[in-house]
Amino acid sequence: MGVDPNVSLMVTIVAKGKASKLVKAAKDHGAEGATILNGRGTGIHEYKKLFGMEVQPEKEIILILVPDSKIEEIRDALREEGNLDEPGTGIGFVVETKYLFGINHELSGTDQNQEEELE
Repeated sequence: MGVDPNVSLMVTIVAKGKASKLVKAAKDHGAEGATILNGRGTGIHEYKKLFGMEVQPEKEIILILVPDSKIEEIRDALREEGNLDEPGTGIGFVVETKYLFGINHELSGTDQNQEEELE
């Protein structure tokens, strides 16, 4: 069973090694958790060559489900902590979430044990 959420997916992509401090900033401003994925890629400020071959810098991709009421606060914390308004430091964006499953107990205010006790 899923629910129509009041959350959005905040995606932030930064250089490898920077994600932990951004996740801490997000949690300090109301995020409950985050997922960090490894990736590779370049932006317009990061094109590099080594021995004539293009090098793709390693990245960390931060995924955070954010309650709609906290989007601006968490976004601003990530922008400040990651210096994301400076060229070549990273990028962030928010994706609307249409359907959510797997963490319904957190959205409804009850946990699985409470629901089982009620049955």
